[in-house]
Amino acid sequence: MTEVITVLKDWFKIRKGLKGSLGFVPTMGALHKGHKSLFEKSVEENEFTVASVFVNPTQFNNPNDLQKYPKTFEQDLEMLNEINVDFLIFPEYETLYPDNYVYKVTETDYSTILEGEHRHGHFDGVLTVVMKLLNIVNADKAYFGEKDFQQYKLIEGMTKAFFMKTEIISCPTIREEDGLAFSSRNVRLTEAKRKQAPLFFKLLKSNKTPEQIINELTENGFKVDYITDVNKRRYGAVYLGNVRLIDNVEL
Repeated sequence: MTEVITVLKDWFKIRKGLKGSLGFVPTMGALHKGHKSLFEKSVEENEFTVASVFVNPTQFNNPNDLQKYPKTFEQDLEMLNEINVDFLIFPEYETLYPDNYVYKVTETDYSTILEGEHRHGHFDGVLTVVMKLLNIVNADKAYFGEKDFQQYKLIEGMTKAFFMKTEIISCPTIREEDGLAFSSRNVRLTEAKRKQAPLFFKLLKSNKTPEQIINELTENGFKVDYITDVNKRRYGAVYLGNVRLIDNVEL
């Protein structure tokens, strides 16, 4: 049975008593098969696993996106119980941001391109909350999905830059049968847009140039933020209706 923890003092007391390796999976909830693969890897590799669910407002550059983010706590807890995740940290904003986000972590290079170029301040919010959570949880390993590959690399770089003890583990993107990467945003796609969505991944992994991919996506009703090749990996971000999807593939 997953133990739900809302008070940090309770967690610190539990953490002191844990003997054995601890894995950590931070999430914003609305859990799906992609998250499930992270929990399963942590449970497999560690004596204990802790998850967190916190919809982090500081990483949303669009207030409407924050308001629409799905909240499915009961279903999330059911999944954690099924996978034998030991603990769930479920904090309030005031708990994680007693300073009201006066202090923040900023990366000044890789975070300025791709998602950072199109979502100003996004990675400041991501890195800040992840540093807080890593310091709170004090895990041996933390698990992140490769769907958000830029995020994973930035978090990995942050832990090395600040000599943090937690090892950052990347896990492969989990996809639907038609290739669409699992995402909490997928549930917001209309039936028609959901049928269109797999074209995004199909074109990303094709031999076409970014320019050709952009043109074909645009012709098929997508609004393209970017299709860009960086360090032998192709990244993309698109809108279908008002739902923004991101993905990446190794070249």
